Amino acid sequence: MTLPTGPPLALLHERVNTWFLETGRDLPWRRPDCSPWGVFLSEVMSQQTPLARVEPVWHEWMERWPTPADLAADAPGEAVRRWKRLGYPRRALRLHEAATVMVQWHDGRVPSTHAELLALPGVGAYTAAAVACFAFGVPEVVVDTNVRRVIARTVTGLALPAPTLTRAESQLAHDVQPTERDAANLWNVAVMELGALVCVARGPRCGECPVADLCAWNRAGRPAHDGPPRRGQAWHGTDRQVRGEVLRRLRAEDHPLPLAALADSGPDAAQVMRCLDSLVADGLLEPIDGDRYRLPA
Repeated sequence: MTLPTGPPLALLHERVNTWFLETGRDLPWRRPDCSPWGVFLSEVMSQQTPLARVEPVWHEWMERWPTPADLAADAPGEAVRRWKRLGYPRRALRLHEAATVMVQWHDGRVPSTHAELLALPGVGAYTAAAVACFAFGVPEVVVDTNVRRVIARTVTGLALPAPTLTRAESQLAHDVQPTERDAANLWNVAVMELGALVCVARGPRCGECPVADLCAWNRAGRPAHDGPPRRGQAWHGTDRQVRGEVLRRLRAEDHPLPLAALADSGPDAAQVMRCLDSLVADGLLEPIDGDRYRLPA
């Protein structure tokens, strides 16, 4: 199949897959001996989080909770404590909930089908597809930000994809994926790696790209993005920063902390109280007698 503005797909697949086999990172969850649980953890942990921060936490979780049953048997607060600096700590609670469901409904194992994975707490379409593919070899179409960017450039000639995934993009990703099972599974991880290391959003390294001569965007002279500007997320002074500081202080202690020990977690007392209330509402904190707070038991 040859798409209207893109390269011959067979050549694109061969180049990208060969490049990955020669240069792909040796990550522990990519190794053949990694359990489906290890793959599941890696996919949840790496959402919007650099892999350099994920790997040490992943190793710690796998050592402490090598199976879903091990995590489900521990307190959810321990999952939050050992989430450390990965950000979006509700993911830790969702992992604990997912592990509990695996024990209750799947004999303590990670389910292997896309539908069963999608039914787990906190699991969306991307995570379900990625775990089915990378843990069980089911060639689901795996589409993350990196994949979207590579396909946008190589096939459609756009500098960047749309701000959010569209139905047309999903269909294009399906059409671009190899039809043969093993090639499709390899393509899923290879094209993701290409987007993470070479075809990056800013300053793409086209000189290192195995398909630079095939890329529709590169061949067109790398036209600038003509869509809405991409804005980075603010951090300093936000509720996210204050919530993170509250959790950091609680993670550092093995006992509840009084409100007085948390009141200066942000510059504004009203903001701190708002953040405490939101953490309680999210299940990340528990208020107890004496104006004290603890991680969920």
